[in-house]
Amino acid sequence: MHRFDSSISLSGLFSGSYRKPTVILLLVPVLLTVFKYYGSTSFYLESIVPLLPEMTDPRLYAALYTFFASFLLMGILPALIVKFVFGETLAQYGVQIGDARFGWKAFLVIAPVMLLATWPSSNMSDFLAEYPLYPGAGNSPQQFAAHAFSYLFFYLGWEFFFRGFMQYGLRESLGDWNAILVQTLASCLLHIGKPDGEIFGSIIAGIVWGIVVFRSRSLLYVLLVHWLLGVSLDFMIVYF
Repeated sequence: MHRFDSSISLSGLFSGSYRKPTVILLLVPVLLTVFKYYGSTSFYLESIVPLLPEMTDPRLYAALYTFFASFLLMGILPALIVKFVFGETLAQYGVQIGDARFGWKAFLVIAPVMLLATWPSSNMSDFLAEYPLYPGAGNSPQQFAAHAFSYLFFYLGWEFFFRGFMQYGLRESLGDWNAILVQTLASCLLHIGKPDGEIFGSIIAGIVWGIVVFRSRSLLYVLLVHWLLGVSLDFMIVYF
């Protein structure tokens, strides 16, 4: 039977081998809660738009707000923690090319599967109600291109947070498999409120993409797959 180790003081949790996992596991719920409640398009439309001068298309700015909230809260802030609190490089967290040969092979295998998976979803009412985050993305090819580009910032934050900050950060203390499972658990919970097919898909994707990230030693290939998945779903919804 395992007993709670009362000999570990609160200050001890922030020193030695406990320090990094403690910081990560405390920050994760805080940052995800802030993003969920204050980084959403609904928060922007309901709480920020009434405070601003009248704008032509608040939904556009709501989508941009969410994209950059992800980039800031899940990308920039954790990266600063890695750099200035842990004293480590971003390359240690997957921000590098890594094993390009394996990475591109994995991309070429996974990307078509993701594209095929978006086709049935693009015709489902729950997905149509949720996406694209900017409903006017299909107004013109130029607007869709701008939407797709800005959407990349959302995925930059997302992938660094779950597959980088969490997965690489917890690897030493939890081991490879548990680090993958913990970030999968967290990313799945953040999908609550999304279509149920997306939630269940996030569990499979979290595990598969976590393996690819460790094997390739890079976030790049999974980032591109995830971004392609989101953009292709929006493309199919607005053009088909």
